[in-house]
Amino acid sequence: MPPYVPGARGAADRLPPVKLSSNETPFAPLPSVAQAVAAAGEVAHRYPDMFAVELHERIGAFLGLGAESVAVGGGSVAALQHTLQAYTQPGDEVVFAWRSFEAYPILSHIAGATPVPVPLAAGGRHDLDAMVAAITHRTRVVLLCSPNNPTGPALRTDEVDAFMARVPSHVLVVLDEAYVEFVRDPAAVAGLDFLQRHPNALIARTFSKAYGLAGLRVGYVAGDPALIAPVRTCVTPFSVSAPAQAAAIVSLDAQAELAERVEAVVAERGRVADALAGLGWDVPDPQGNFVWLAAGERTGEIAAVLAEREPAVLVRPFAGEGIRVTIGSPEENDALLEALS
Repeated sequence: MPPYVPGARGAADRLPPVKLSSNETPFAPLPSVAQAVAAAGEVAHRYPDMFAVELHERIGAFLGLGAESVAVGGGSVAALQHTLQAYTQPGDEVVFAWRSFEAYPILSHIAGATPVPVPLAAGGRHDLDAMVAAITHRTRVVLLCSPNNPTGPALRTDEVDAFMARVPSHVLVVLDEAYVEFVRDPAAVAGLDFLQRHPNALIARTFSKAYGLAGLRVGYVAGDPALIAPVRTCVTPFSVSAPAQAAAIVSLDAQAELAERVEAVVAERGRVADALAGLGWDVPDPQGNFVWLAAGERTGEIAAVLAEREPAVLVRPFAGEGIRVTIGSPEENDALLEALS
């Protein structure tokens, strides 16, 4: 089983690094969120609400769905794991684009299923024709990542609808929208509309990225209650802590403040992408909070040189393929651009 590789961190004997290796927000938690976490910590000797009832209700209301249409887990990666546990067993197959979120093959193996990676098309995009061709009688789940992590482009509504028309109705299709808040492509598929059009679909989302709760671990899958019910049976009891539940609920009430932060990241994303193009990089359409450098065989060399600087500029290399760079603060982004130049 391939190990999950986290983003690099700095060394204790060096200056604090410019950490662009994990897709985190550069902003500290909102004051209201920090207060909610502190208050929840006052009763940390008690178990959290095992069923996260209020959080399910609030997420459902936010999506325009009922609470029974949501299954919450410790981050969207956990929610995806519970989904595969509910819908696959040994001998079944899980189809996904590759390269995409590196947890997909790991989660497939954990569920006992066989991962079926399908190479990306040009521009770091899903090859949906090839993904349809990869579906067999053993396929139980297809994972779509939009925007695709780590390459950046979002799937388009027309191509996804055409794809779904060719997917057998008994195959579950999960649209992973971990970065949906950063999408600005008007043609990009919208998860809630996707659910309404396709009865064999779920969406997965997280509070780790745009909401800035990466350290608290809250995510969910949503869709038809009949599809969600098996997922709920697989959720680890008490897996979403009381501080995490409180922070997520308060975050849902702070949409305006969070939207300002997202817009700041999107603006920086455009600036960084333009600057990288000026340095000669052909950056795929970035719709998440990161950009992709198709460095190929030079990937390791470039990442190592960046890490050797003082302070170190930490990025996420994928050996032989490319480098994912998270959009940080303007100062962090400037350090990256200076180092690459």
